[in-house]
Formats: sequence, structure tokens, C-alpha cells
Amino acid sequence: MARAARPAATSVLRVDDLDVEVTRKRVKNVNLRVRPDGTVAVSAPPRITDAFIAAFVRDKRAWVEARRRDVADSPRALAAAASPDEVAAWKAVVAACVPALIEAWEPIMGVRAGKVAYRNMTSRWGSCQPATGRICINVRLALYPPECLEYVVVHELCHLIERGHGPRFQAAMDAFMPDWRERRAKLR
Repeated sequence: MARAARPAATSVLRVDDLDVEVTRKRVKNVNLRVRPDGTVAVSAPPRITDAFIAAFVRDKRAWVEARRRDVADSPRALAAAASPDEVAAWKAVVAACVPALIEAWEPIMGVRAGKVAYRNMTSRWGSCQPATGRICINVRLALYPPECLEYVVVHELCHLIERGHGPRFQAAMDAFMPDWRERRAKLR
């Protein structure tokens, strides 16, 4: 009989001048991350003490600060602090590029896109409604290398072939854009 999962317990631990979100759950190791918003988080087994976690964070402090600098300089951070004029400029750039990409890829993929929209989205790079062919592209892609925009366009067009992200979708992406995983990694 399987053991019922115990809910993870989360608390904040002050380590020197740093607030660290600590989640105790069923994991084997202590895991340290810097989230996209710059917060520091640790997941650890329930038996690990606060003192051990504090020492672990202190030992990794240089790494934490390097990641926080990377996060602060990232396109994601720039987008979060953008003015309406900056967002409008991104929309203009993306809207100027996407139609040509769609026009180039439709005959290759054997699909036909419907209406194309552009939005400033915080959690998605694009979306597709296969029933109507409507595609929405995130204007924040203007902050990334051009190959990322092309990847998102192909990804959304691929949903006109396969709705989900399962093996058939991935096989189609592999066929049309063999380096799609590398392009996607640049967006993370």
C-alpha cells in the first residue's frame, strides 16, 4: 500500500541579509535555486536542520549572487520593468517579423494560420487555437535572438498539425526544426 503524501512545509529562513524560502519535502538532497524574480529557494528533506541549510546557503553565496545578477540582467527582468512605450516598440518589431515567418513556414509545414495577434504575456511565448488557426505571439520575444521568435512561430504552427505536446508533436517539431530544443533553451 502506498504511503499518503505529506504536504510540503514552507517557511522563510533568514541567512545573513538574505531571505531564503525553505520547502521541506520528500527529496533526497538539498536543492538551491534562484527564481526568475531573484528570490532564493531551497528544497530539503524534513530531517535537515535550519543550521545546515544556512551553512549550505552561505557556502553557495557566490553562486547565488552570480545567478541573481544574471536574472537581473535577463530579458525577463527588462520586460517586467518595461514602460508602455517599450512594450509598443516590441510589438512593432514582432509584428513586422512574424508575417514573413508564417508565410515562409506555412508551405513547408502544409498548414494555414488564421488571425495573428500580439500580446505582452508574462507566462507564455505564444498560443494557438487549432479550431480557428488563430495564433498569438508574445511581444517580449523582441528581447530575444531572432531564432527564438522563429521557434515560437513554428511551435504554434505545429499545433495546427498536433494539438498537444506529446510524442507526435515533438516528432513534427524534430522534422521541421531539428534544433528546436536549443532554441527553446534560450527562452528559459
